[in-house]
Amino acid sequence: MSQSLNLFTPSTRSHSHLASIPKHYHYFCLKPSSLPAGDRAFTVTEFPSIKVNALSSDLDPVLVSGNGTGGGVGEVLSNASRGYALAVPDSSSIEVDAVTEAELKENGFRSTRRTKLVCTIGPATCGFEQLEALAVGGMNVARINMCHGTREWHRTVIDRVRRLNEEKGYAVAIMMDTEGSEIHMGDFGGASSAKAEDGEIWTFSVRAFDSALPERTIIVNYEGFAEDVKIGDELLVDGGMVRFEVIEKIGPDVKCRCTDPGLLLPRANLTFWRDGSLVRERNAMLPTISSKDWLDIDFGIQEGVDFIAISFVKSAEVITHLKSYIAARSRDSDVAVIAKIESIDSLKNLEEIIQASDGAMVARGDLGAQIPLEQVPSAQQRIVQVCRQLNKPVIVASQLLESMIEYPTPTRAEVADVSEAVRQRADALMLSGESAMGQYPEKALAVLRSVSLRIERWWREEKRHEAMELPEVGSSFSDSISEEICISAAKMANNLGVDALFVYTKGGHMASLLSRCRPDCPIFAFTSTTSVRRRLNLQWGLIPFRLSFSDDMESNLNKTFSLLKARNLIKSGDLVIAVSDMLQSIQVMNIP
Repeated sequence: MSQSLNLFTPSTRSHSHLASIPKHYHYFCLKPSSLPAGDRAFTVTEFPSIKVNALSSDLDPVLVSGNGTGGGVGEVLSNASRGYALAVPDSSSIEVDAVTEAELKENGFRSTRRTKLVCTIGPATCGFEQLEALAVGGMNVARINMCHGTREWHRTVIDRVRRLNEEKGYAVAIMMDTEGSEIHMGDFGGASSAKAEDGEIWTFSVRAFDSALPERTIIVNYEGFAEDVKIGDELLVDGGMVRFEVIEKIGPDVKCRCTDPGLLLPRANLTFWRDGSLVRERNAMLPTISSKDWLDIDFGIQEGVDFIAISFVKSAEVITHLKSYIAARSRDSDVAVIAKIESIDSLKNLEEIIQASDGAMVARGDLGAQIPLEQVPSAQQRIVQVCRQLNKPVIVASQLLESMIEYPTPTRAEVADVSEAVRQRADALMLSGESAMGQYPEKALAVLRSVSLRIERWWREEKRHEAMELPEVGSSFSDSISEEICISAAKMANNLGVDALFVYTKGGHMASLLSRCRPDCPIFAFTSTTSVRRRLNLQWGLIPFRLSFSDDMESNLNKTFSLLKARNLIKSGDLVIAVSDMLQSIQVMNIP
């Protein structure tokens, strides 16, 4: 049975080039069907292994290369597709991540990791050498958590990441995570952590201490805390990593007995449960973005971070308001907004929140404190699926390798958890405490990398091609064309076993649409903007290159082939499919 492929081509293209079509291309322009004007169709069936249905507003040409025996490759070509005169190599005019370049040279196209990795930067990893070690290990995005450290400290980290990119050839993006206005603990007077043992009595207080904190005392940021909790309530720290039972209230102090021991981290989130239900009335009244968050957001805009992640998003209006604020504060800003899904309200308004945002994070720690633990896996799967349907990158975060904060190897359950997130085709996985203050940050990153590579390879070996029935997300006819082109290109890539997909994109949208299809081969995303290149580094399967290019696809392909061959990233005979958001077409070719 023949394969079916829908292609959309621009109606304004000139046909003057047809006179010079080489003889080995077969040109077909069949009588249009009775579809309405603007949606007329014609079909090319000369090539037995590929059936091409092309929708166009006029009779645009479709070229099929091959001898009609079924042994060739179908090609839908623009005026640029008759051969490539290679330019003089200039390897300095194309930029690619140094680690990816080494992987491509050593192991080829299929060796590249598709799942992206986010590392939270903290005291264990804030030095330039430590940051470089993480970049070498596969870090795509560096996350700074505004719950910890001063803005000056975070500025130093941002400067070091930028320097790393400039001096070492990386494209590590920076994500700033806001603190949020939910109830949380304070610092431990300079200590990086504290250990709560079973049966110990700890004091949670809203008082301000002039001197050092008394032993086993924790400051709470919410002044009404002592009034709201009741004796017998269960207090969960950091989504249940440590649990306490309220046993006594003395003025502003709340005495609690530790019932589940564990490690206490500064500024960890606090929730309390009563009679088996979450007490959320006070949290529901708190604003999503606090006054401190707004100052941190101004800081992030000023420093040019690539992503701002907003904690405890309750509604789409918060995201819309923030994006308007960012646009007003910096009209040239290219900051993307990530919605953290970590509350009941987030789940209730999930589709609207994700649609309004530029991506989402499955913050399972705090989410697990607001819904029953057994519901977290299904909630994660739902969030990942909705993000992919709406073409928004999604990060799976929180406690992926929690044991590696203290131990050099993960538990088998943690490896299975990471494997499931990769199998769900999440865009990225995130390390939190493991990389921020753990003893083995590089080993934790290596585990994420190796597990991702193995599960991805298994997926391809098993030929687990997904049914690409993705809902339309475009708001215009042009967007619909781009979506159909990307879906068709991904199907062709899987069916023909191509080595790579090339996409030329100015703003990243076309590359994102290809990533959404999750093809077997890697996606080389060429963009002329450094900030777009970094932002694409969060999305599944994309290898972002910075390359100056024009609207002339022939020139772009000539230049790309020359530069990549000069750096031994491709070779003659490699099969690629090229698409572009400047010229809506699909081209299939062997590299000359």
